Amino acid sequence: MIKSMTGFGRCEISEEQRKFTVEMKSVNHRYLDINIRMPKKLNFFETAIRNLMKQSIQRGKIDIFISYEDLSESQVSLKYNEALAGEYLTYLKQIEEKFSLDNDIRVSTLSRYPEVLTMEEHAVDEEELWQGLKKVLDGAVRSFVETRILEGERLKEDIVGKLDNMLELVGYIEERSPKIIAEYREKLENKVRELLADTQIEEGRIAAEVVIFADKICTDEEIVRLRSHIVHMKETLQSDENGIGRKLDFIAQEMNREANTILSKANDLEVSNAGIDLKTEIEKVREQIQNIE
Repeated sequence: MIKSMTGFGRCEISEEQRKFTVEMKSVNHRYLDINIRMPKKLNFFETAIRNLMKQSIQRGKIDIFISYEDLSESQVSLKYNEALAGEYLTYLKQIEEKFSLDNDIRVSTLSRYPEVLTMEEHAVDEEELWQGLKKVLDGAVRSFVETRILEGERLKEDIVGKLDNMLELVGYIEERSPKIIAEYREKLENKVRELLADTQIEEGRIAAEVVIFADKICTDEEIVRLRSHIVHMKETLQSDENGIGRKLDFIAQEMNREANTILSKANDLEVSNAGIDLKTEIEKVREQIQNIE
């Protein structure tokens, strides 16, 4: 199944007075690069989140944004430190006696002293919290993968169309090659006639020159390999194999190598033009492959 490396997914779930929201987006990357932004309260789930992502994603730069709200009224409580308040009063009494000062301490004043009254968050059940977070992560990943598959199918159709066009160009070059040799022989014979006038032409010499020329411009091996690579890429695109982006990129490199050789051997304007068109199509395919996971 072809998947693009560009995707977006979002999921939001509210349950048991908790609300989770997860958004994911990705762009091309050679490897899997996951960046997570989330509240500090969820930091201890980072490893579990990364492992969950790796089950469905092979490549791409993934940005994950997680928000969490505790909607319960009892998420924090007020704590009174009686022992500390007693110490404050003891020392204030000593100051009063030592320096003969009025002790004007009031309850409202004492309550504002550090750590006398504090807000304390209730302990959370980590397993319960993870189950809620995992549910929303699974939903976001499903949405994310669906967009990648949809975009991947569009890429597949475009690449297959370009590969079909490349096969036509390869067929034209293969068909044109024998004509180039025949035209070369004709030009050579005409040139020799002009130079030798009435002197008889040595067919053996002409044939030897034609053989040398034919061997110089022969691209049979390159055409066979290039056609094989094109067919291989089409078969790979039709397979159910996951994470084929790297494999397709390697095949495209081999295709480009064969096209370069064909173009370097070209001794004919029409073949040169076809070779340039071939390289252009291969480059377009390589650009599209960079988007495939």
